[in-house]
Amino acid sequence: MSGMNVEEATPVRRSFAAHIFAPIKITWDQFIDLLVPFRHSTHIRRHAASVTISRVQLVAALFAVLVPVCSILDWFVFPWPEWAQMTLMRFASSLVFVTLAWPWNTTKSRLQADLMLVAMLLVPPVFYLISIRIISGLQLDPFAMLATKLYALMPNIVLAGLAIFPLTALEVLLFAIPAFAFAIVGYGMNGETLSLVQHGPELWLMVLVMGVAMFSGMSQLHYMAALVNRAMIDPLTGAYTRRSGGETLDLLFRLAALQNAPMAVAFFDLDKFKSINDTYGHDEGDRALKGLAERLKSGLRKGDVLVRWGGEEFVAILNNTDAEGARIVVQRLRDAGFGLRPDGSPLTASIGVAERTADNAKDWPELVEAADQRMYQAKRGGRDRAILPGDVTLVFGPPIG
Repeated sequence: MSGMNVEEATPVRRSFAAHIFAPIKITWDQFIDLLVPFRHSTHIRRHAASVTISRVQLVAALFAVLVPVCSILDWFVFPWPEWAQMTLMRFASSLVFVTLAWPWNTTKSRLQADLMLVAMLLVPPVFYLISIRIISGLQLDPFAMLATKLYALMPNIVLAGLAIFPLTALEVLLFAIPAFAFAIVGYGMNGETLSLVQHGPELWLMVLVMGVAMFSGMSQLHYMAALVNRAMIDPLTGAYTRRSGGETLDLLFRLAALQNAPMAVAFFDLDKFKSINDTYGHDEGDRALKGLAERLKSGLRKGDVLVRWGGEEFVAILNNTDAEGARIVVQRLRDAGFGLRPDGSPLTASIGVAERTADNAKDWPELVEAADQRMYQAKRGGRDRAILPGDVTLVFGPPIG
């Protein structure tokens, strides 16, 4: 790699990223997203949280039943009162699992998912350490010794359990650290001195299990992200679909209402788009739509969202933007141009703008409806213009008939 320039190195990285998860196609940027969670979109974070919570609830429900049932084993292999203490600990663990499995009516956030996952992962190793304390010093028969050896596998069970969750490599590593820590503490509680010869193979096995869990979690996350993106992104224009746009509007509107912050939407409708399809064909119409979407996305801020509302209609969600800010945005977008028609003349659009506080909108459908009505008002007024709250009109060019 030292003899490669940047241009030569980039295709190598892309090839590596494309083949490491074969037959799943993946770009280098997507591979980076599988290593760390910081660049994921809101939709992917919310979906990953929902999947994580549902799987925590499923696993917790299973363990809520299986853990106390296994107390039968303790009755046979441990003497009194140790088996009673083990049974009590099992029922306490089951209570934790029941709490995690309970269908609480809460917003499924990433923080909630992480906290639930951490709580579930901590139960087995904590159970392991307490069991060491309970049975330490006992003279155990072979069956009891076998049971204690099985309890010592609890950290490995935790690492293996990570494989069922859509996690990045960094998240798997962070969730795995407590398992390694509990395993090492367990060695000390058993009176063992940490030794590379004695404990190295066990720790190496744990590393291998963590590696498998890491690869599985990354693969699940990539597959989930691909499905989410396919459902939320319009394949022609790269804008959000109406369904995903509606979800984004709902989230941003509620946040704006809670913070009493402004929020605007701009409704764009290409003027005389039907004539492009009728005269030049649908391929030219598709090119016009792609060109408009590219120019709109390039002119919007990073926190804004472009939605293909339907056909030649687009909605720009202008977060934390008041009516005056929306006017500046619309003017800037129109000055940059919307592209060209097949005959070389400029594409124009009729635009309606609505803002949450200025229009006293109670919910996001009401906000979009106000922008939609102003868009039609702009179209009736001569096209190539924008209507804003307070009947403010921006006329960009002469009427085009």
